Amino acid sequence: MPREHHGAPGAAPDRRRRTHRTDWMALLSGLLFVVLGILVLTRSITDPLVLSGLVVMGLGFAGLVAVIARVVRGK
Repeated sequence: MPREHHGAPGAAPDRRRRTHRTDWMALLSGLLFVVLGILVLTRSITDPLVLSGLVVMGLGFAGLVAVIARVVRGK
């Protein structure tokens, strides 16, 4: 059975380009946990109450940004 040919090795790529929308909630949440992890490892934050407050506020901020981005995007 013959195989389909998808273009020559040196041929120009297809002009249509797929793009991904930024997932702001995931991006900001990941950044929050990386930064908080660094602060905990360097012992800049030692109080669990402060850490939990920062987690809640950071996730709330990330959620707010995600909602605003979705409204602006029109979806």
